[in-house]
Amino acid sequence: MTATSDSATPAETSPAHTGALTAVTGETTSAAGARPRAANGRFMPAGPADGEQLPTDRFLDREISWLQFNERVLQLAADPDMYLLERARFLSIFASNLDEFFMVRVAGLKRRIATGLAVRSASGLEPRELLDRIMSTAQGLMAAHARIFDEQVRPALAEEDILIVGWDDLAAPERARLDEWFAAQVFPVLTPLAVDPAHPFPYISGLSLNLAVVLENRKSGSEHFARVKVPPLLPRLVQIPAADGEEDLYSARFVPVEEVIAAHLPELFPGMVVREHFSFRVTRNEDLEVEEDDAENLLAALEKELTRRRFGPAVRLEIEERTDDHVLDLLTRELGVSPREVFRLPTPLDLRCLDVIADLDRTELKYPPFVPRTHRDINRHESAKAADMFAAIRRKDVLVQHPYDSFSTSVQAFVEQAAADPRVVAIKQTLYRTSGDSPIIDALVAAAEAGKQVLAVVEIKARFDEQNNIDWARKLEHAGVHVVYGVVGLKTHCKLSLVIRAESGGLSRYCHVGTGNYHPKTARLYEDFGLFTADPHVGEDLTKLFNQLSGWAPRSKFSRLLVAPSSIRSGLIERIEEQIARAEKGQDAYVGIKVNSIVDERIIDSLYRASQAGVRVDVLVRGICSLRPGVPGLSENLRVRSILGRFLEHSRIFVFGPGGRDAVYIGSADMMHRNLDRRVEALVRITDRGHVEELVNVLTRGMSDEFSSWHLAGDGRWTRHHRAEDGTPLLDLQSVLIDEHAAKRSARRG
Repeated sequence: MTATSDSATPAETSPAHTGALTAVTGETTSAAGARPRAANGRFMPAGPADGEQLPTDRFLDREISWLQFNERVLQLAADPDMYLLERARFLSIFASNLDEFFMVRVAGLKRRIATGLAVRSASGLEPRELLDRIMSTAQGLMAAHARIFDEQVRPALAEEDILIVGWDDLAAPERARLDEWFAAQVFPVLTPLAVDPAHPFPYISGLSLNLAVVLENRKSGSEHFARVKVPPLLPRLVQIPAADGEEDLYSARFVPVEEVIAAHLPELFPGMVVREHFSFRVTRNEDLEVEEDDAENLLAALEKELTRRRFGPAVRLEIEERTDDHVLDLLTRELGVSPREVFRLPTPLDLRCLDVIADLDRTELKYPPFVPRTHRDINRHESAKAADMFAAIRRKDVLVQHPYDSFSTSVQAFVEQAAADPRVVAIKQTLYRTSGDSPIIDALVAAAEAGKQVLAVVEIKARFDEQNNIDWARKLEHAGVHVVYGVVGLKTHCKLSLVIRAESGGLSRYCHVGTGNYHPKTARLYEDFGLFTADPHVGEDLTKLFNQLSGWAPRSKFSRLLVAPSSIRSGLIERIEEQIARAEKGQDAYVGIKVNSIVDERIIDSLYRASQAGVRVDVLVRGICSLRPGVPGLSENLRVRSILGRFLEHSRIFVFGPGGRDAVYIGSADMMHRNLDRRVEALVRITDRGHVEELVNVLTRGMSDEFSSWHLAGDGRWTRHHRAEDGTPLLDLQSVLIDEHAAKRSARRG
């Protein structure tokens, strides 16, 4: 459950991006306030699109909204009804999310302020005012995060014989065993760094855990300062071995590795007195800036930028709450952080380490086991034999929902069978994020080695996956895969796979259009939809789009696709305007949207106009939401809900008309500036009536008061609704879907 970020407003889009848009679409990018084009290329009505007669305070701030999203994650960690080890995992997710927020969003805002490029946000906040609000909110959230761990989760873990203890809590035999481990595994890799006129203050790498050590010279009595970095390759929590060496599955004791190192500091500084030691951690600007227009080789430019990332300026200092002021003064001065960027916290710092606790083999303290199975339309009869994907897709379109439907027996099987099938002549694939040992990568390599034409459109700029993507992009190139890196100025974020197969009637095209990445590991945790189809119109659309990405095809028109940056925003607004027209005629009208984030002002203003016209508008959003629902005269017919839980809600669904009778789309795009203006995204229209009903049902249930969710009010406050009026727990939608998918499979076997 990770955060996403969007670093620029439309006003900040650079000329380089504008040129890229023209190259892809053959159209000139509309300037701010210009009339937008509809999906068919016609100009849309100018007046309403500009947000005229709408209140100036109609947008919630996106940065504060993101912090509220992470607060919802924290509420799950604080819920005593939640499985205990899942509470520990939510604490870890909160910490990881906040790290990325500071590395990207806070760092980007500070950079724009420093360079004079920052402007007032859409919510009306001045840049420095926004930064103050972010820091104040983050201080409160991080304090609550530490408190929930220390006062709730840690004691509850102790009751289950899962303990995180300090060095002073260990018995003598336990210390002796850790002494041996330290001497063999830790001491050789430690590098103590002194700070004095001959030794300048060392560079502190981002997210590293460190010990600030105050020393005293035994002879002179002079005071000295040193820093000891906790090597990241060491286990963050060290499990204390039992005396007999046997592992006890129902009892586990851990000590933070920094406590072990601290206990052995005298060995690092012989002849000195260790007076004090404090742990601290620094967060740095780790957002990448690659000027693609000036880079002849994007791969080489990105590798160089990844090296530079390690030396970004500090944006946050987390420090042990008992740290002396003189040590804090030294750190803040040398790191260049301001007092508001200092976070005093109880130890242990960096609670991402709680993933180790959450992974313990204590099934009674976790969500019940869940194994995805093959979708019924792929394998009509339960069998251990792999289903023929091409035969299944020829029968009818197949709509899968992960993780409830297996990724390995659908998406992975589709690519693997294409690679092995002698009739397949070509495979074209987009790759945004995937694992280094991905079977998708292996299948593409095997296909290329078998002589098939294989095209991989690789997005090597996927944030924080850049190095991984570079590594497997080179692996693909070495195998003979045609690897391209998309369009200059745009990230390729669409989720597309196209297989061309020689059959008796000629060449046939088999397609997959999804809402999630081709990543077998995250497919077990992320909720996503994917459409398999042999529809010739979709096949032609994907062929055109891949030609745009790999060559030059700037004026392509699509049949069942909406494609960013040319037609997603305008196409969706056109559909919303159609619902407005229906409402104005007194007809029942509806718009439903399920996304990760909704920030785009044009889309939001269209939804406000729809609400004012009497259209019922539902928005199911996981993360950021800049909409103000339920505001009299503005958004009385607009509701916003959020669902968080076992799986990360990741799919994007767009429904128009009651029951989806007018149009339903799924695809890769969130309603954010980056997705609609600076990425290649694709939405596909769903035509099968059963699939339409399934997607509408997802939205309907997500908005229903029958299921646990968070509700957004017009003042920007989120309220959790997880109990009925009589106090009984509301249904968990994800658990219900697990049960329903299991029931469908049981019925099929029967």
